[in-house]
Amino acid sequence: MSYIESYRQCVLDLLDRINTTQPLAIAEAADFAAGSLLEDGVLHVFSTGHSHMIVEELFYRTGGLVPVNPVFDSGTMLHEGALRSTRLERLPGYADVIFQGLDVREGEPMLIASNSGINPVPIEMAQLAKEAGMKVICITSKDISKALESRHVTGMKLMDIADVVIDNCIMRNDAAVELNGTGQRVGALSSIAGIYIVNCLAVEIVTRFADAGVVPPVLMSSNMPEGDGFNSALLRKYGQRIKGF
Repeated sequence: MSYIESYRQCVLDLLDRINTTQPLAIAEAADFAAGSLLEDGVLHVFSTGHSHMIVEELFYRTGGLVPVNPVFDSGTMLHEGALRSTRLERLPGYADVIFQGLDVREGEPMLIASNSGINPVPIEMAQLAKEAGMKVICITSKDISKALESRHVTGMKLMDIADVVIDNCIMRNDAAVELNGTGQRVGALSSIAGIYIVNCLAVEIVTRFADAGVVPPVLMSSNMPEGDGFNSALLRKYGQRIKGF
């Protein structure tokens, strides 16, 4: 089997594990989120490093939920310095700087993605959200998180704080394929897993709008004749709460 085929099989096996083991957690997360969004709340989404792609996946795309507030902090992303982002992700107190700039409401959901769930910033972001009366949903690898020591002073991990834990089902190592004779591994899984999970979550949230007889706040393709008008109404409704528009 080629390395590419080996990686492909790892991805397919991972998605199968998610489909088999995580539907109840995704449904519970959707219940929290939809309950707030149906009352005109907003889903706040945060992550650091490469996981910020999971945040972007939920934001401002055709077929995606409009009431999603992406918490983009350039310091913990990669484009202003990868090594700097790693240092900031491990900096106690930095999450509070980010959180103070957010417009959050009691009962609203915050989704936090962190493969390891051991660094101070995602952990403290979850703590701050809980203190504000929010519901915290996390996407993390339970297997990897359990195997590692927390870098937070309390010893807690992200999955210890969240109201709902969605396991990305990655086992032992994010890099899936071992290169024979080198001891090295390639082929990351966490972005694929996280993006798949948040799309499943979005689908579940939208079905709850439909079940309630409410038109879902989903971005329509601007290429459709009615697209611009439909989208403009939603953007006006949520524009004051979402910085990314």
